[in-house]
Amino acid sequence: MSIKVLIVDDSKLARMSVAKALNASHPDWIRIEAANADEALELARRSPIDVALLDFNMPGRDGLTLAAELLALYPELPVAVISANHQVEIVNRAREAGASFLSKPLTAQALNDFLEASVMRTKTGHQ
Repeated sequence: MSIKVLIVDDSKLARMSVAKALNASHPDWIRIEAANADEALELARRSPIDVALLDFNMPGRDGLTLAAELLALYPELPVAVISANHQVEIVNRAREAGASFLSKPLTAQALNDFLEASVMRTKTGHQ
């Protein structure tokens, strides 16, 4: 089963880092990248995605707003908001939006744990 992962971050270096970690554990998965919320929504509307990895701090709309917009399109979509700002308020807001929270710097273990849980939810049809 090929999984399509949307990686959204205004930093090209951060997107490359996530893509590299993703490629190391799941080289057969499809990766698509966006630099902002508008670009991400356009990509998601064009073709369904299976998992979304979103930076919290981006110009324009932040990752929490984008998470809500993506979940409106795909209610069962596994979404992770990634940020170095791991204040309780941000973590809680991510969860309230229906997203997981992953801390920066993102470790391969944290990413893999989220992805494995996402695949299990996708296969069983539960969020």
